[in-house]
Amino acid sequence: MKPIVSGQPVITGQNAAAVANTVRTPSIRWALAGLSLSMLLSSLGTSIANVGLPNLAQAFNASFQDVQWIVLAYLLAITTLIVSVGRLGDIAGRRRLLLAGIFLFAAASGLCGIAPTLWWLIAARAAQGLGAAIMMALTIAFVGDTVPKARTGSAMGLLGTMSAIGTAIGPSLGGVLIAGFGWRAIFLVAVPLGMLTFYLAHCHLPVDRVEPKADRAGFDTIGTLLLAMALAAYALAMTVGRGSFGSLNMALLLAALFGIGLFVLAEARTASPLVRLAMFRDPALSASLAMNALVSTVIMATLVVAPFYLSRALGLKEALVGLTMSIAPIVSSVSGIVAGRIVDRFGAPTMVAAGLVLMAAGSFALSVIPASLGIAGYIAAIIVLTPGYQMFQAANNTTVMMDVRPDQRGVVSGMLSLSRNLGLITGASVMGAVFALASATTDVATAPPEAVASGMRITFAVAASLIVAALAIAAASQVLATRRTGSQA
Repeated sequence: MKPIVSGQPVITGQNAAAVANTVRTPSIRWALAGLSLSMLLSSLGTSIANVGLPNLAQAFNASFQDVQWIVLAYLLAITTLIVSVGRLGDIAGRRRLLLAGIFLFAAASGLCGIAPTLWWLIAARAAQGLGAAIMMALTIAFVGDTVPKARTGSAMGLLGTMSAIGTAIGPSLGGVLIAGFGWRAIFLVAVPLGMLTFYLAHCHLPVDRVEPKADRAGFDTIGTLLLAMALAAYALAMTVGRGSFGSLNMALLLAALFGIGLFVLAEARTASPLVRLAMFRDPALSASLAMNALVSTVIMATLVVAPFYLSRALGLKEALVGLTMSIAPIVSSVSGIVAGRIVDRFGAPTMVAAGLVLMAAGSFALSVIPASLGIAGYIAAIIVLTPGYQMFQAANNTTVMMDVRPDQRGVVSGMLSLSRNLGLITGASVMGAVFALASATTDVATAPPEAVASGMRITFAVAASLIVAALAIAAASQVLATRRTGSQA
């Protein structure tokens, strides 16, 4: 057994396990606290900025399209770099890179808060997104270094809960800060939180294993650039145009496909690839990434469609729409830790299927729910769908990260986060387009209630079919895993 924590005498066998447990147990809760704050900050960075866009447009005398880049720059930085920084952590050391990412996030938050111009703010948000990419990729990777395997599901559930909390409190916290202190406060609040996160990570995360330089893998610069450009083109293809898909979107999509082709060729020829293509021969990993993207697409549909359904079809006022939509992240926050413990008790593969079944049931309920049931019907369906999502996330992340090699944890964790982000980006575009098409109107914001209700039902019928597809992938993966186990026996 190779020791994970370096800087100690090399001890093998049962003694190594005993020493490792002795070293880790006193600080494991503080280490998880640092990782939880890291996950909270990265998700808060996305949600807290959205509520400030109207104020920022007024402060900088800019158009709404211009200030949208404040959010887009952050998301693009995460999407394009998350796999690369995960791999860099595997090579250079996850602890030192995570500390650098937390420091960058806090420093960039300060730069956002003092920004004198819009483009300064956008550049600082891109730097903040790079820090967030490092935090997202390496936080999940560190679970294997800090938590015993028997508690991996609980740790993944906790991180999922913190992500949900960050998303949930962002708009309300941002609104309070803007009302009391102005728009700069929504960025400056991350500085002290980042300093606390840095302190906990520095004091309690395991030290990186020191390897001779001759034994270290090289960093795939060409692959990193190709993948970043391809992902940036895809993300822009899905987001520019404010819902319309024109010639620019098509050109960007073709550029993304071309970039992925070049990336695959480059990875096949390099001695130290960013992503080893052989990894995708593992049916469990490929299935988990595909399911993660499909599930995230469906979750984004609830965020895209719900405001129109609640306001247009049910006739709710803005305040009640916001309150109703806050139920999903609240339920997600409460159910995350419980879901993780259930995963530890009953096993990740079983809970992946259980989570998907709940999501399918919730999506189907949203597709058949009559508007006459009002808020109660919508909330009932969300209360079924959301815990299913948390259970799936905890189980799926546990399945992927449980047995991954230590030198691959960063890149695999980055790929998990990337599949989720791509699903969210795709969901915002594709499911939004499905909703608009199903509503049979060019402007959903002014569509009659019956059209919006019909669009809601059709959109979630599509969502339910995506979850069924994810269930089929899970079943096929289990069959392949059983056959592989049988052949090895």
